[in-house]
Amino acid sequence: MKIPFTTYEETCRRFRWDLPATFNYGRDVVDLWSAVAPERLCLQWQDQAGRQQRFAWREMCELTNRFANTLAGAGVRKGDRVIVMLPRIPEWQIALVGCTKLGAIPVPCIEMLTGKDVAYRIRQSGAVAVVTTRAATSKFPTMEQFRLRLAVGGAPGWADLAEALSGASASFTCDDTALEDPAIIYYTSGSTGLPKGVTHASRGLYTWRNSAWYWHDFSADDLVWCTADTGWSKAGTAVLFAPWSCGASVFFYDGPFDARRRLDLIERNGITVFCGAATEFRHLINEDLPRWDLSRLRLAASAGEMVNPEIVRRWEETAGCKLVEAYGQTETLMTVANHERAPRRLGSMGRPLPGTEMAVLDDNNAPLPPGRSGQLAVRLPNPQLMLGYWNEPERTAATRAEHSGVEYFLTGDRVSMDADGYLYYEGRTDDIISSAGYRIGPVEIENALAEHPAVLESAAVPAPDAERGEIVMAYVVVRAGFVPSPALAAELQDHVKHSTAPYKYPRAVVFIEELPKTASGKILRRELKARAFATAQSGGMQP
Repeated sequence: MKIPFTTYEETCRRFRWDLPATFNYGRDVVDLWSAVAPERLCLQWQDQAGRQQRFAWREMCELTNRFANTLAGAGVRKGDRVIVMLPRIPEWQIALVGCTKLGAIPVPCIEMLTGKDVAYRIRQSGAVAVVTTRAATSKFPTMEQFRLRLAVGGAPGWADLAEALSGASASFTCDDTALEDPAIIYYTSGSTGLPKGVTHASRGLYTWRNSAWYWHDFSADDLVWCTADTGWSKAGTAVLFAPWSCGASVFFYDGPFDARRRLDLIERNGITVFCGAATEFRHLINEDLPRWDLSRLRLAASAGEMVNPEIVRRWEETAGCKLVEAYGQTETLMTVANHERAPRRLGSMGRPLPGTEMAVLDDNNAPLPPGRSGQLAVRLPNPQLMLGYWNEPERTAATRAEHSGVEYFLTGDRVSMDADGYLYYEGRTDDIISSAGYRIGPVEIENALAEHPAVLESAAVPAPDAERGEIVMAYVVVRAGFVPSPALAAELQDHVKHSTAPYKYPRAVVFIEELPKTASGKILRRELKARAFATAQSGGMQP
């Protein structure tokens, strides 16, 4: 239950998790608001060409019922996995909510995935249905396990989504979903191995409203625009699960990033809460912000990568509203945040949200005193935590630790905490690369490079970048008979673009005679990362 925010300390003291016995997001949020305010807008969509669509709660209730009936009519059942690979279009919300009504498990995917990426997710999740665009159908191989193939606009061998919805009933009896039932799977990069299927229970979909209360402070009067990609867990929360749980209306824009266009849309649509990546704010503050009427914008928010304190200061001085950061992971969603009415310390990612206890642990998993650096951990139990990685119990177990009878979830991030509980991010304990909000696993890059005949071995590490926060830098050892050159570097970059999602390609390629390794043969990525940062600081890197 939401406790009105007074002071941070008092709100945390009074907060208690109040979980229902069952929770079906489609029934207990969308259908509920449809009954309470059927004609109130819940979704306003626009694309680059200026086309627009608006949906009231009643219409969204009926459309998601039709989607659930379409799944059920094809033999999709509770617990079955459904690949949802769609751009920022209303069909994305319809598909995700429709899945929850049935009790099926949506697997949101970004559109930039290659056919190989898609095939892995299909195999690993055991998906039995898919909904995507006509243009993306070529990425899906013919597989017998698919009971239903839906395409926006239709395609040969695929059912047209609009026709399927029009032929389905607008009434549906939702599943009475238990709190521990799997509800959604997000695939995220790991520093070793293949992407992990982060599986959340229905309690996750319920508890993610916590960030809506104590970070964004959403209400039914808000019009919220979050620019996150539809395959990110951030989109699941800030575009769908969190704002709609509070009755807020969502603005959804399908178009490329353009700073002036962003500001035009905020002004013309009367956006009240804008959530974007740090990279976006770096561009926005370079515009002449007073030219736009941003008077209805009460809050800006960012997550995924740290926003430089100078950018926060310049935004707040020129845009006239606060920019508050938060920290979370796909495995937990938001656990640390700044609240607009609580004191902030620039450079800090905030303090733990009410209901969440954090600790900074040493290498033996013992809590450290204030001021010491260590691994950030979430004290358990915590209902926001994932069920685990889909079909990977060993990887799931590796995220848990125990000390003096207390169990923790290990985030893999290094932080320090001051005496007042403010947390300061220092980097990954593993080697994840965070570039413009995307999390990129080095092994994915190295595997792609290994497919090129010129590459003997390689290592991918982050390198600092003023615009993206970090970029991928690849250190490459070439095979005999190949000569390092700028042309070969460009060829390797193009190869990675075609082998995996294009945003993962190394924007800097450094040829090296030998990779540094441990005695057991493991690549010392930390040493290479140190080199990359030193090179950048000396001005010698030109990605």
